[in-house]
Amino acid sequence: MSEKLPRVTAKQLIRIVESLGFQLVRQSGSHMVFRNNDAKRIVIPYHTGKSLHPKIVSSIIKDIGLSIEDFKRML
Repeated sequence: MSEKLPRVTAKQLIRIVESLGFQLVRQSGSHMVFRNNDAKRIVIPYHTGKSLHPKIVSSIIKDIGLSIEDFKRML
């Protein structure tokens, strides 16, 4: 069985992503697009004060190449 992810807001996830070298490239409505130096791109839906769905968080963690344990430590 997979490990449960903590509930996080977009703001918390953005803080982690920026600490890993991603920068905001553009925003289209409520979706913020980040890119790093290796041209890896991720999209984070931004809704103030709301928690992101665990499937979205899991997908973003996988895209940036973090393990769940590393992600929890960075929180």
